[in-house]
Formats: sequence, structure tokens, C-alpha cells
Amino acid sequence: MHNFSPGPGILPAPVIAQIGADLPEFGSTGTSILEVSHRTPPFEAVIDEAERNLRTLLKIPADYRVLFQQGGASLQFAMVPYNFLRRSADYVVAGTWGKKAWEDARRSPPITGTIAARVAWSGADEGWSRMPSDSELSLDPDADYLHYTSNETIEGVQTAHVPATGAVPVVCDASSDFLSRPVDLTRFGLYYAGAQKNAGAAGVTVAIVSDGMLERARQNGLAMLSYPTQVAGKSMHNTPPCFAVYIVMLVTRWLRDEVGGLEAMADRNTFKAGRLYGAIDGSAGFYRGCARPHHRSLMNATFRLPTPELEAIFFSESESQGFVGLRGHRAFGGVRASLYNALPIESVDALTQFMAEFARTHG
Repeated sequence: MHNFSPGPGILPAPVIAQIGADLPEFGSTGTSILEVSHRTPPFEAVIDEAERNLRTLLKIPADYRVLFQQGGASLQFAMVPYNFLRRSADYVVAGTWGKKAWEDARRSPPITGTIAARVAWSGADEGWSRMPSDSELSLDPDADYLHYTSNETIEGVQTAHVPATGAVPVVCDASSDFLSRPVDLTRFGLYYAGAQKNAGAAGVTVAIVSDGMLERARQNGLAMLSYPTQVAGKSMHNTPPCFAVYIVMLVTRWLRDEVGGLEAMADRNTFKAGRLYGAIDGSAGFYRGCARPHHRSLMNATFRLPTPELEAIFFSESESQGFVGLRGHRAFGGVRASLYNALPIESVDALTQFMAEFARTHG
């Protein structure tokens, strides 16, 4: 099987093997990893290593806190304005997830004054085919923060550029390209990601927040929505998603020890994406990329065939040959091949060979 699922995504084979070994008994605890209490030294060692690995991989500065939270990135859409939106905030809406984040901010109850969640830029009129440049952003210099999504999973557009906002803090939803490349975290007040693409399994969200950003947060708010409360509780204000945190520990250990870090992972991901986009561009128009070339995602390659009828045949034949997860999102259509960290190059090569043969027989 070749797993191109957009999420929960493919996990590294060594991680799957270790999970299997730890399910009956975790270490010398006498219990399964699924049964280990979060208030015991064995789990404290798990969450501590997960944080250390993240700090090593991402070179997280000492004045940033690492949180393991529940609710997915979608809960962060509510937590961000709940904690930080006092007067206004700017949102880059480059796809479905940026739009959802802005919609939640628009509905957020005020901390003080009148709430205004502004759209600093929208890609809707261009079919969600690209990311904006700094010169296109309509920014409020007094905004409480600017929020953007670095990789739009559904539409397949991505940017490695961090918007220039002056003194305004930047908040990034990095759910689908988290840990896929090096990142300068000093550019962000808050950087968060659901783990189920590149960092682990569904159930835990990693949030990395600066001390300076925490000073701006709402105080004495609802405990489960409060970043200061979650930091004070060291991600254990309530029972954390223990098993999901454990998988983050294993995946980050794999990235550190077997891949060689995020620079090496970025090289792998660039190579895989280049192979697939080369097959799309070399098909004489049979396959058409959805994103503009310089805005294409290295994580989620979206493309279309000449007709919906051919796409239906493509899905049927690909699934019969062991390709999983190639159907585009129901709201966007087309084909989507997700090229997450753990996907081997052999799967990409198998897909490009299938695509070439399909174009030959149906073109």
C-alpha cells in the first residue's frame, strides 16, 4: 500500500514497530503504554523527551514554552482570539483553514472594546491558487497579531515566507508542514500544529508560544482555553492525550536520530515533491496543477485530470493498485497526493509510474 492520505497521515515504519512493542508492556512498567498514568515518572519521561526532541529539532529558544494540547488546530482557532484579540487582528485567508481561523476570530467574545478580525488578504478570487506577498497585505500597524496558515492542506498552496509585520506578533498555523523543514521561531509569537500530519497521530496539538506573547494573553480566563493556565500546568492541567504525546516522542526521536534533523528532512521533501510535480508538468497537459508553480505545496500536491469522468476512473484504478488517500477534499475536488515526512520516495515513484501509464492509456 502507498499511503498518500492527507491526515491522519502516514507514520514512519520504525515508529509503528515501536508502538507494537510497547502496546503489551511499556518498558518495565507492567502496563501497556495505553494504560500509563500521566502522573507517574514513566509518562513524565515521555513528555519531557517529546519536548526536548522538539527543542533540538526546531532550535526552540529558551524563552518559548512548548505545550501539548487537545482539540486539534481547530481549537487553536478559538484560543488565539480568546487570549490575544483585544481590539483587532489581521488574518491572511489563503485557503480553507485560514478562512476557518478568521471565522472563529470574528465570532470571538471581546476582551476589551470592540472586536474586529480583519481579512488582510484573501485568495478566494483567484481560486485559492497562491499565497500573498508582503506588499499585498492590508495590515493594521496596531493589530494585536497577524494570523496565517503556512500550508493550506486542501488547496495545496504553501509559503516558507514569514510576513513582515513590524512590532505586530505573528501567529502561524503550521499543521500540515510542521517539522517538514527548519523554521526560525523567533519570528513568531505563537506557532502551532496538529500532530497528525508530520509529528504523530491525531489527538494532540503542539503549541509553541513566546514568553512575550504570554504577557499579552488574557488573564484569569477559562482554564482550558488559557495559554497561561496551560503553561502553568505544564500541559497537564487536565489529563493530556498520553498516547498521542508518546507517538510525538517516537516521531521526533526518528527525525532526530534516523533522518538527521529538519535540514535533511527538508531535502527529502523537496526531492519527493520535485518528482511528483515533474510528472504533472511533463504530462503535456493531461495533469494540471491547481496551485501556481511558485506557490505549490511540498506537502499536498493538488492536480486535476481533463474531465471528472477520467478522475473517477483514476481513483478506481489507483485504489485497486494500492494507492490510498488520493481523492481531493470534497469541497475542492481533483486529486491530492500528500507527501508527508514519513512517505518513502518509493511510493512517489510508484505513483508517477502509475500516472504515466494512466495518461498513456487514457490520454
